[in-house]
Amino acid sequence: MTRQFFSVAILSAVAALLPAASPPSEPQAASARAWFILEHGLTSERAGTRANAARALRLVVHNLRAQNIAERALSDPNPKVRAAAARALGPMGFVSSIPKLKVALRDKEPTVVLAAAHSLFLLGNREEVYDIDYQLLNGERKTDDGFVRSQLNELHDPKAVATMGFETGIGFLPFGGEAYEVFKRVRKDDGTPVRVAAAKELATDPDPKIDDVLARACSDKKRAVRAAAIFAIAKRDNPALLPVIVPALEDKNEIVRFEAAAAVLRLTGGENK
Repeated sequence: MTRQFFSVAILSAVAALLPAASPPSEPQAASARAWFILEHGLTSERAGTRANAARALRLVVHNLRAQNIAERALSDPNPKVRAAAARALGPMGFVSSIPKLKVALRDKEPTVVLAAAHSLFLLGNREEVYDIDYQLLNGERKTDDGFVRSQLNELHDPKAVATMGFETGIGFLPFGGEAYEVFKRVRKDDGTPVRVAAAKELATDPDPKIDDVLARACSDKKRAVRAAAIFAIAKRDNPALLPVIVPALEDKNEIVRFEAAAAVLRLTGGENK
């Protein structure tokens, strides 16, 4: 028996006695990695990174830890981060966030106000939201509180609205129509928005073969398509699809990583405290 063979045999015997290491795709490890990615993103010096991380939290529904993180982000000095946090709180489903979202309605930035209004509408608190809709429709205030004239002017600029909707995910970009055309010009990409919309709509298709289509899209060369596919998989709420999402935690694009992290937490339940 050679020395090399003897060494390999010893190492193999020792390894057999050790507990098996948990693969990184196991739910607990994936969940820990996901929290690290999101929380690290929310403490970034770059406002854009913080906004991307805050926006991803919208997928982590009924999770107190995610709610607390998003509510803290409502006080971020950057309006894009505040808007992303406000937008995320509605889908989370916590009515206890309503008081803080009402405070956000008084924000000086229209993106934050609209994001907060959207979330309040989702949470069933709609009286003040209707006042804002009135202002947007008529171009004037209904009460003493509300948008100032300059904010209303900005919201009547189609390009500004298209960009705002993309950045915050509020969703005033109808599929087709003038707003969509403006959106395409802003993004300078005719094909990707269509594929993104298609991926998100497939989230509600019960056909099992859709899982394979979305799984392949997670490796698409376009980061927006990858992110949309991950979003759709998360919305399908099928834990069996977790292995499809986990590799995206290491995606080269931060938006995809954040979406994947939020999707992992949704599918595993995450740490809910």
